[in-house]
Amino acid sequence: MNIKDIKDPSFLKDLNTEQLKELANDIRRFLLETVSKTGGHLSSNLGVVELTIALHYVFDAPKDRILFDVGHQSYVHKILTGRADQMDTLRQFEGLSGFQKRRESIYDCFEAGHSSTALSTALGMAVARDLNHEDYQVIPVVGDASMMSGLSLEALNQIGFRKNKVIIVFNDNNMSIDKNVGSLTKAFAKLRTSKTYNELKLSIKDILRKQNFGQALIQSIHDVKNKIQNGIVDSGIFNEFDIYYLGPIDGNDIEKLIEAFRIAKEKEYSCVIHCVTKKGKGYPYTENDQDGVWHGVGSFDIATGQFLKQNKEGTKSCSGIIADALSDLMKENEDIVAITPAMKVGSGMKELFKEYPQRTFDCGIAEDHAVCFASGLSLNGKRPFLSIYSSFSQRAYDQFNQELSRMDLPVVVGLDRSGLVGEDGETHHGIYDISFLRPLPNAVIAQGKDAEEMRDLLYSAFLQKHPFFLRYGRGSLPCETDHSFKEIPIGTWEWEIRTEDADAVILSYGPDVMRLKEEILKEGLSCDLVNARFLKPIDSSLMDEILERGLPVYVYTADILKGGLGDEILEYANRKEKKPEIFLTGIDDHEVYQGDTELLKKKEGIDIPSFLKQFKK
Repeated sequence: MNIKDIKDPSFLKDLNTEQLKELANDIRRFLLETVSKTGGHLSSNLGVVELTIALHYVFDAPKDRILFDVGHQSYVHKILTGRADQMDTLRQFEGLSGFQKRRESIYDCFEAGHSSTALSTALGMAVARDLNHEDYQVIPVVGDASMMSGLSLEALNQIGFRKNKVIIVFNDNNMSIDKNVGSLTKAFAKLRTSKTYNELKLSIKDILRKQNFGQALIQSIHDVKNKIQNGIVDSGIFNEFDIYYLGPIDGNDIEKLIEAFRIAKEKEYSCVIHCVTKKGKGYPYTENDQDGVWHGVGSFDIATGQFLKQNKEGTKSCSGIIADALSDLMKENEDIVAITPAMKVGSGMKELFKEYPQRTFDCGIAEDHAVCFASGLSLNGKRPFLSIYSSFSQRAYDQFNQELSRMDLPVVVGLDRSGLVGEDGETHHGIYDISFLRPLPNAVIAQGKDAEEMRDLLYSAFLQKHPFFLRYGRGSLPCETDHSFKEIPIGTWEWEIRTEDADAVILSYGPDVMRLKEEILKEGLSCDLVNARFLKPIDSSLMDEILERGLPVYVYTADILKGGLGDEILEYANRKEKKPEIFLTGIDDHEVYQGDTELLKKKEGIDIPSFLKQFKK
């Protein structure tokens, strides 16, 4: 069928099993064709094609609430709910989001860009439903290791305690972005191999339904079945939470999925349906991926599996620059250890983990635990480096405050993906970290202008004894491989352009400093430029020099204005009772949606050409 003709999922109920299987094949081909052009989360969606079809076949969205956790596994859901004709705009400016978005469709009742929030939300929906005396199902689809997060376990604890029915679909592909880690992974692997009980149970159900007396018997033997279950298969953690367990089910078998979902629908209590899926199913490159390379992709050639956008020769991703520098430092200092919360590949640390297997740690999707773990290492003489995406670091703010800042521990935190990140949109933009970290006592915050300064800042971070937050963005930068380290004194800025007859001073940080410098020199503008590489503490000596000159001060940032470097400059000038003209450029108090980073900057009026045009006025 023509996938783009799908208007809503109601048509599924008129299809037989063979037609549903054919539809699954059509959707897989459509996903490959679409994502190969737009980029996006490919493997996770190829794995849930049958699962999503079966969900919409059995349940009645939007009346029934279907929540995807993590939201990047919702592409098939978007197709079945009438958005296939917009898939060529996926993750583009003003196009379809790569996650569920309430503003997009009545079928999207939930939004999540990270993980582990669906179970708590689902229970809230179920309680509200029952308080309102309404009748609908709440079905969170939990995948890509979200079940292993502390937040999910907290929610399971209350779901098992309460009597508000939630149908939990556990999409178990034994992967998050790359291979799962931790004891729960082993527990789920044990469940994955325990087929005997559920094959017996499903066959008994099927037999009983075919008999006249069967339906009455089904309910009456519930307790007996539970005893059989406990004797034949360990229901694992779900049994401990007192949540009915059904599984493992082949998550790529439509018939078995439909049967399991129908059983769950009949229940009057919460249950977990354990679906074992193949991440990346149907495309050899994704099926054989063990490192998470195909989890989130750019455009690629379907036939060859070659990615179309490559780093320019002589450049390296910012994540890779930091990972390489860290490797060099770990050679020199055996006390340095590296930590990631499930972002080993994304943070460029894959080779580091191979090189130092005893000194590298993947904590799974548990940012708060990762920070506390780092604090324990630090308290006992180790020098931890924790790589964490800026937007996900918000989940560990309490630990940044209580463990690192309050105890003044020398943990180095690499804030990867700081700033605007582009197509992943508002859930992933790392534009808030400066604002929420600046108030923390003892914290040092810095960002380098180029690869050399990034390496030197990392080196300097390990020479000092305070919590050090090193920001770096998503893009790539020119990178030399033979650069040696040099110390940068904490809280020091530097002049990039310094003249005696300048008409104004511009302050900025990160790679924008070098972009500004290039444009200022090219246009011959009469202004000085400061590399404000430390966001905290600021360089008070250089700042005093700027204020004494009395020139207008322009602070250029591509992060959120509130609480950023501009506010720090205003506060400092006020404390010094100096009143120069101070102009701030940055992102106003609103969400920034998805799209190409430079396009987003232009829309916000903070791209460098727009800034300099305003500056010249």
